[in-house]
Amino acid sequence: MAFAPASIGNVAVGFDMLGLALEGVGDRVKARRREKPGVTIDTVYGLDGKPHPYLSTDPNHNTASIAAKALWNDYGDGGGIEISVYKGVPLQSGMGSSAASAVAATVAVNALLGTPLPIEALLSYALAGEQYASGSLHADNVAPSLLGGMVFCPPVLWPEVVRLPVPKGGSAALIHPELQVNTAQSRRTLAKAYSMEQWLSQQGYFGGFIAACASGDIELLGKTLKDVIIEPQRASAVPCFAAVKEAAEKSGALGFSLSGSGPSMFALCESNVAARVAIAMEQACRSFGIDCQSYVSSMAAPGAHIQE
Repeated sequence: MAFAPASIGNVAVGFDMLGLALEGVGDRVKARRREKPGVTIDTVYGLDGKPHPYLSTDPNHNTASIAAKALWNDYGDGGGIEISVYKGVPLQSGMGSSAASAVAATVAVNALLGTPLPIEALLSYALAGEQYASGSLHADNVAPSLLGGMVFCPPVLWPEVVRLPVPKGGSAALIHPELQVNTAQSRRTLAKAYSMEQWLSQQGYFGGFIAACASGDIELLGKTLKDVIIEPQRASAVPCFAAVKEAAEKSGALGFSLSGSGPSMFALCESNVAARVAIAMEQACRSFGIDCQSYVSSMAAPGAHIQE
């Protein structure tokens, strides 16, 4: 059985280039060998532990099996693989649900190889599954789910990615409202052109954020965790966004934004106030009559691994 954590895509300043692993919530995949060639899915279980009502068990239409098949086709030594998927990340949540399934499947199948590959070598296989779900090639959920922590993964460096240091004593507080946002559809609605002023501001924040991670400067991290391009276009899809953002900032968050395309929202904060920030975010969300769950995670959360 392999476990792959949820993740925060974009991390506000790094659209399609930055991702952060989120401990405490993720998907699991069980894989076993079988005599018949190919990759099949036995069952996909939902958050309630029952067979999922609409996630496909067709191996050509599920992120987990597509990733597993890509790896097995290259390194399998005969026979086939059967997988079972146990969803722990809500669908269309902005928490890297499809990426977690793809990563967990890849790690589970890798453990069955005669000579398992290094964890870093699994990235392209997991990404094959994620690409099917999101409709584009970006690793900001797959890479942190696989490797853990904060990962810099710009398409121009692919397949190389860089694990970034994170400030000591830094945590992420994430809230998932009971809403759904389709990532592929959200991407299609983004503006295709931006002003020079917007681009320069975003570049400045991005460079400052990377410098903050490299130096462990948590104050600078707070000053630069800002998104002036994507967040303004997506925030309106989450009715409670402004209220939750205000609550997080008043409770001591360093910065706040959407997780991926939403509807989940996250704040980075010092660890000693993370629980307080999460509670304030929940209260603000519920004041809109929207049910929600919150999670608190170290910024250095572990990546995917085999569970006993």
